[in-house]
Amino acid sequence: MTQAPKISFHHNRSLPQAQDLIAWYRDQGRDLPWRHLTHDPYSVWLSEIMLQQTTVVTVIDYFHKFREAFPTVQDLAASPLDKVLHLWQGLGYYSRARNLHKCAQVLVREYQSVFPKTAVELEKLPGIGPYTAAAIASICFDEPAAIVDGNVIRVISRLFQVETPVPQSLPEVRSLAQALTPQEHAGDYAQAIMDLGATICRPKSPLCLLCPWQSACGAAQLGVPEDYPKKEKKAPLPQKYGVFFFYTHGQHFWAERRPEKGLLGGLMAFPSTAWAEDPLPLEVPESFAPYGSEDLQLFEKAVAHTFTHFKLTMQIAQIPVAQADPLSNQGQWIAWSDIDAHAWPTLMKKVFKVIAENYCVGA
Repeated sequence: MTQAPKISFHHNRSLPQAQDLIAWYRDQGRDLPWRHLTHDPYSVWLSEIMLQQTTVVTVIDYFHKFREAFPTVQDLAASPLDKVLHLWQGLGYYSRARNLHKCAQVLVREYQSVFPKTAVELEKLPGIGPYTAAAIASICFDEPAAIVDGNVIRVISRLFQVETPVPQSLPEVRSLAQALTPQEHAGDYAQAIMDLGATICRPKSPLCLLCPWQSACGAAQLGVPEDYPKKEKKAPLPQKYGVFFFYTHGQHFWAERRPEKGLLGGLMAFPSTAWAEDPLPLEVPESFAPYGSEDLQLFEKAVAHTFTHFKLTMQIAQIPVAQADPLSNQGQWIAWSDIDAHAWPTLMKKVFKVIAENYCVGA
């Protein structure tokens, strides 16, 4: 086990005190719905999974919808995955929803629906990494487990003027975060340091004068908080291209469920080419159409979408079909009137918008 570093300060700086931050939190902390259920690990777990890559304002409505649809972990485990994915629409990063469902089933089947109480045990569950495990363990069970998310990285980096850029600085930041985590009231402290980063120690224009740790913060004392955390320059996102094949029959279109693993896993989408680094020549899509390409027509407007690691541009090729026979065993004909009954990724919603502008349903 890596030992926590000895924390040293210049003579004109004081040591950050956990009790000062906890006192600030109890007076100034955010009023969030899952905090009314602090000792309910199901609610804390649900909120923490949703909050990954998503803002608090967005998550609140989704949290209420999920709690209403799945009041207990048993309800979530027993639900069809399609229902979970459908309620997840708009939150993105759908692997979180699939892991949420899988984790619920594991909890019911192997843990008698009882959450483990330690971060080490929680990490063994699907979709629960070090941060989420520490958050549940500290908030629900008062384990002094250091949480390290984007907010905490920013707070720690500014406090100690961590010069190593993210992500190389993470081991140092985790060690410093653990050294600051108190043995008592760990749950309040965990939520306090998250709130501090979200509301006071903001990425831009931090409110240093309102910070309970201002006198202990190296970056604040030098007037350079926005210089931290240090970041490496990001390379431009690579570009990929492909074609969606829009098979139609009257007022129906053909869609297939994508493989569980990979981008858009488990969600419905049109058949497509592979996503390649070079755009296909305009005459090529016909040879790539999986179920015939008679009367294929390309839409003039393409769809652009940005994923975490690359940008994607997709053309849309419309192909009318005379018979409504199944095109494969992986999909189904869907009526335009039933479109809201299925879980669609944001990319497909952009595709539907282009189609609505260029195609007459039922023509």
